[in-house]
Amino acid sequence: MTSTAQAHKSGAGTAHPDHLGHVIFIAAAAAMGGFLFGYDSSVINGAVEAIRGRYDVGSAALAQVIAIALIGCAIGAATAGRIADRIGRIRCMQIAAVLFTVSAVGSALPFALWDLAFWRVVGGFAIGMASVIGPAYIAEVAPPAYRGRLGSFQQAAIVIGIAVSQLVNWGLLNAADGDQRGKLMGLEAWQVMLGVMVVPAILYGLLSFAIPESPRFLISVGKHERAREILTEVEGKDIDLDARVAEIEGAMKSEHKSSFKDLLGGSFFFKPIVWIGIGLSVFQQFVGINVAFYYSSTLWQSVGVDPTDSFFYSFTTSIINILGTVIAMIFVDRIGRRPLAIIGSVGMVVGLALEAWAFSYHLVDGKLPATQGWVALIAAHIFVLFFALSWGVVVWVMLGEMFPNRIRAAALGVAAAAQWIANWAITASFPSLADWNLSVTYVIYTAFAALSIPFVLKFVKETKGKTLEEMG
Repeated sequence: MTSTAQAHKSGAGTAHPDHLGHVIFIAAAAAMGGFLFGYDSSVINGAVEAIRGRYDVGSAALAQVIAIALIGCAIGAATAGRIADRIGRIRCMQIAAVLFTVSAVGSALPFALWDLAFWRVVGGFAIGMASVIGPAYIAEVAPPAYRGRLGSFQQAAIVIGIAVSQLVNWGLLNAADGDQRGKLMGLEAWQVMLGVMVVPAILYGLLSFAIPESPRFLISVGKHERAREILTEVEGKDIDLDARVAEIEGAMKSEHKSSFKDLLGGSFFFKPIVWIGIGLSVFQQFVGINVAFYYSSTLWQSVGVDPTDSFFYSFTTSIINILGTVIAMIFVDRIGRRPLAIIGSVGMVVGLALEAWAFSYHLVDGKLPATQGWVALIAAHIFVLFFALSWGVVVWVMLGEMFPNRIRAAALGVAAAAQWIANWAITASFPSLADWNLSVTYVIYTAFAALSIPFVLKFVKETKGKTLEEMG
């Protein structure tokens, strides 16, 4: 019997939970990992200049401390799947919550630059775990009829985490009279900014005790009765439990455990479809989006904006990011992945080119001329809006859909690793590039945004409306 026929027999495809609110709570609790992902990756924005001053480091060394968390992310993402398969999804979340908490305390109380870097790696490992385990758990627990909407909680949580971290940083900076190194609660303001992450980290850990283990994992370890209880809880009493359990067992037995070897082939080491996935990941990062979240307050201060105002602008950018993400969620299934990506690329070219033009002007009394200053500010928001409504969401959707079943897991792992490496390259290089020539740096990002258009037109196929099985 095919999986489609089994789903029809069990009633899973049209199942509706008796308490939808409870299922939403489960998905939202799991997506707290995404919130921490966004919060941790963005909170460092408020500490960059203070760390530079406190440890008297140059741009290159500073960039390595900021970017080193991404090495932890790559390791966490690469190992989370195996850890979750061995000890369960919930235990994996709890480990991530502990690592987030320890990282927040360590980052807030460093005694040297090297141990701040170490705690950044620990936090990065937790981010990597959360980035993999959250979407996987939600997909396994969500009723099929609601899977798309509940799955989008992860991306929504990430952008909300970014916005909240910027708002908290702005509030703490105001409390410290606009000085990142001003005293707050016996510490410097930037230390409190990094330490505040303890609160959502502990909340994530507590919520993990309030949600059930994935039925798929429970069946894999022989705990069928508990799996049946949870399936009833999340999919309703009307489904045929025996058929549903048989369906999950059948799907797990027929799954091909893809390995790195399956990706090899073609004329350039990997199969062409794998290179397309890598290309999507690299273009997503090489437009410089994470500069907007790791360094935006530093960027605005470098062109003469007051520190407190620079934090406020960072927060407004995060609100625009949320707005763009909502737009993408509305339209990704309506107009398709490729059109949305191309619209986003065109918008990003305009925003980035305007920023490059504005930053080409000499500072007057430490500030950009008024016209160029406003153009730079508006263009930065245009760039983030068009990224969020396109590449921010579309790339993750396409990476989940575009690979044939037999290589999906391994290909997705390679594409995600390429994304973390590209993210690290941009994050680590920006301070030195900005010191050299900020305008040319933005010309480089503009060029990558422009090149993404022919890349999508020539190589990327539309996946809207196709089943995963149709991918090969």
